[in-house]
Amino acid sequence: MTEKARIVTKLAVRSLDKHLANDIRVIDIADITSIGDSFVIAHGNSTTQVKALADYLEKELKEKGIEPLRVEGYSSTSWILIDYGEVIVHVFYGEMRNFYDLERLWKDGEEIPVEQFLNGEETAKDETV
Repeated sequence: MTEKARIVTKLAVRSLDKHLANDIRVIDIADITSIGDSFVIAHGNSTTQVKALADYLEKELKEKGIEPLRVEGYSSTSWILIDYGEVIVHVFYGEMRNFYDLERLWKDGEEIPVEQFLNGEETAKDETV
């Protein structure tokens, strides 16, 4: 995973965690595909929470100068995909996450413990890409 991808992943995980997303997972996909370096996957308990999680994430990363290349799914709010290039964030409504089961589909990727992005002395607020 590139340093830029690590920073974007850390900021995304911390935003989702701060806003009470459920079951945050990070999958390193750099060695198995060219579409990106990592997936960040989480879910909310309602479509309202899914939208709020995606909104907060976009706002907080934008404040760091990080803009998504594209965003999809706001119309349904059951699966919002936010593509930051090297990092692709998937925010699901719980039932949709179970249905699509991205963790199973991308099981050849390396799951990275989210604690690596939540713990540590460094603060994400000072990091830039």
